[in-house]
Amino acid sequence: MAIGSRLYLKIMSTPYRCKWCEKDPLYIKYHDTEWGVPVHDEQKLFEFLILETFQAGLSWITVLRKRDNFRKAFDKFDYNKVALYDEDKIQELLQDPGIVRNKLKVRAAVSNAKAFLEVQKEFGSFDKYIWSFVDGNPIQNKWATTKELPATTEISDILSKDLKKRGLKFVGSTIVYAYMQATGMVNDHTIDCFRFDELTEHLK
Repeated sequence: MAIGSRLYLKIMSTPYRCKWCEKDPLYIKYHDTEWGVPVHDEQKLFEFLILETFQAGLSWITVLRKRDNFRKAFDKFDYNKVALYDEDKIQELLQDPGIVRNKLKVRAAVSNAKAFLEVQKEFGSFDKYIWSFVDGNPIQNKWATTKELPATTEISDILSKDLKKRGLKFVGSTIVYAYMQATGMVNDHTIDCFRFDELTEHLK
């Protein structure tokens, strides 16, 4: 088979994806298996809360590349354990080269874990609380290109304000909207992406 034919077959067998993930294998895997998939597991919701807050001011791929290190450093994202971190543990985290060693973000992870537990006490679960902002169902957008994706929405503004009121930190509207995308509260895959149809069909 000619080289041109092999290249054509490779292109045709490769599903079309959202433009933002095309250049990095780790990004592609995340896009294909996690981004936009509804999350209802408490520990997973806390994991994304930790990761998204550490993303503030950084690229998401930077955090993804350190994800396994974060998982190890933060006791597999066990919010009960993280809420009990003392000053010695915080200092230990600040010396860990495998994570983002930002003093304010590390301390926020601990205080956010405590706030996470308070939300659970009030609502029965963090899942019940967070998903109430979209009435329990993912928002299905229909973007033609990634350029159309918003950085914030009215809902992310409202959610951000409520999270801050509850004592959570590094939860500005932009980070909150990224959290909504990551946990599947909103489906922002472009309509030509193969995952758009898969996720839309899954929710029927």
